[in-house]
Amino acid sequence: MSLQGAADEAESYFSEAASWDSDRLAQHSQSARTAWRVAAAGWICALAGACALLVLVPLKRVEPYLIRVDTTTGVVDSVPLYDGIAPLDESVTRYFLTHYINTCERFNLSTAESDYQECGAFHTAQRNQVWYAQWKPENPKSPLNLHRDGSEVRVQIESVSLFRRSSGVEDLAQVRYSTLERASSGAEERAARWIATIHYGYSRPPADPAVRRWNPLGFRIMDVESEPETPPEPVMRAGTEQGRTP
Repeated sequence: MSLQGAADEAESYFSEAASWDSDRLAQHSQSARTAWRVAAAGWICALAGACALLVLVPLKRVEPYLIRVDTTTGVVDSVPLYDGIAPLDESVTRYFLTHYINTCERFNLSTAESDYQECGAFHTAQRNQVWYAQWKPENPKSPLNLHRDGSEVRVQIESVSLFRRSSGVEDLAQVRYSTLERASSGAEERAARWIATIHYGYSRPPADPAVRRWNPLGFRIMDVESEPETPPEPVMRAGTEQGRTP
């Protein structure tokens, strides 16, 4: 082989070697680009999944439910819990107003503490401050001081009226009731008639189980104004005339 032929053959060899290296380099570059694209797609999917989980976190909560069994038929069903949003029947509001006045206006020393706490379960924070000031022992007109002699008061509800404001909101009511007070000395009951004007509403039911057992639907008393409808009747004692004491 001549020198020129050997030179041409070497040049052809090196040209093919360079072409092979270029192909390998191009292949590595293509593989790297593909890997980066796959990695980027993976990161995008991971971020999208994380965002989806963050959006769904508020929806993940434990909802208690009550199972009811009919003792006659044995049918089992689930009782839904009220969440403070669905409209309530008027009879439910009337029940709460009646129950509130009956519990908060009566007095019996054996149940006074429980009645005080139960009434507080229906109050707003502002109304509870007024309620505390009314019952604290330092107040001379506190029921604890007025009935320290052992007298008792029971309540009779006479009527409940609901009113609609000009704006269409129904949050006002009037409850007519009588208080019947019996002294510890055995005297007959002394009756007084009252009218309570009540500003009420509904909110989310309390989370505290101790409070929720009294007020499961979130009924709230914002304000109460009680005024006497008639003056109290004098005490009737056995064997005496009305309005006279021995």
